Amino acid sequence: MLLKLFLITFKIGLMSFGGGYSMVPWIGQEVVQHNGWMTDERFTEIVALSGLAPGPMATNIAISVGYEQAGVIGAIVAALGMVLPSFLIIAAIGAVYIRISASKRLHSSLYGLRPVVTGLIVYSAIVLAQANGMFEAFDWFTWSQIIIFLGSLAALMIFRKHPVSVMIISGLVGIAVYG
Repeated sequence: MLLKLFLITFKIGLMSFGGGYSMVPWIGQEVVQHNGWMTDERFTEIVALSGLAPGPMATNIAISVGYEQAGVIGAIVAALGMVLPSFLIIAAIGAVYIRISASKRLHSSLYGLRPVVTGLIVYSAIVLAQANGMFEAFDWFTWSQIIIFLGSLAALMIFRKHPVSVMIISGLVGIAVYG
């Protein structure tokens, strides 16, 4: 179990680009669909809690999944699996980048990756919304979630509020509306 947990998180850490949110669909696919370690609902809860916790999103998710599967040792193994590839890659890239930092091809390839990362983040949002039942039926519950989503988006993009304050306020609104 620990080896499988390490290999899955290592593979995700090795092959993912764009940060934690772009890794969410892949982690969910491995954890929920391929291995059946938890339900979509539980994974969505872990993603939400991981977003509130300090530190990298994907690492927080890996730690939570590892802990649920194998306790403290599982959390440590999953965290190592998630961060070790980045550490090794950054060390290697740092050595090479010094030599090729002026390359136009390098800069062009990085521009090519940006839309893909954006697409992965949008996909993650849709998957999380589906797991929360936002697209099942357009009733009061769905509309209220859409309103909270749009309010959060406006607070972040228009009013430039800090993400933590938006999450806290959204949580309080959730307690008031659904509690």
